[in-house]
Amino acid sequence: MFGLKLQSAVLVAASVLALVILVAPWPGPVASPGEREVRVRARQYAYTPGVQRVAQGDRVTLVLEAEDVTHGLYLDGYDIDLVAVPGRAGRATFVADRPGRFRLRCSKVCGTLHPFMLGELVVAPNSPFWRAMGLALLAAVATVAFLWAGRRDPAGRTSA
Repeated sequence: MFGLKLQSAVLVAASVLALVILVAPWPGPVASPGEREVRVRARQYAYTPGVQRVAQGDRVTLVLEAEDVTHGLYLDGYDIDLVAVPGRAGRATFVADRPGRFRLRCSKVCGTLHPFMLGELVVAPNSPFWRAMGLALLAAVATVAFLWAGRRDPAGRTSA
């Protein structure tokens, strides 16, 4: 009975730690940054795709292509302003060094619904590898603790 309670406590503690590893901001080292080309097509009155995702530290080349009329793209937080006309793309390269959500706004009046032409660049912390390593280590330690707790009797002696 005592071993069962101890095993339950180990399971609860491991579950809580697993949630912390998955959800908490990760201060650990970051994987090597990569090169990303992000293509955004502009057409009255939308960007396609509407949401772009990159990893923090990536060197991003943002390419704006206009399909119908002259369009602009201003990236909040990075002070990047591109202009594209049909047949000639605008491009800019920058390092995505700040995690968060950054709005893409059309910076050239392109028609009546121009103010509603928005998109988003999501810069995510680059930590999936380290989270997986933390979960693997936690699983190993929790397994050993769970098996050890199952071998204990109320007097504190190990069973055969």
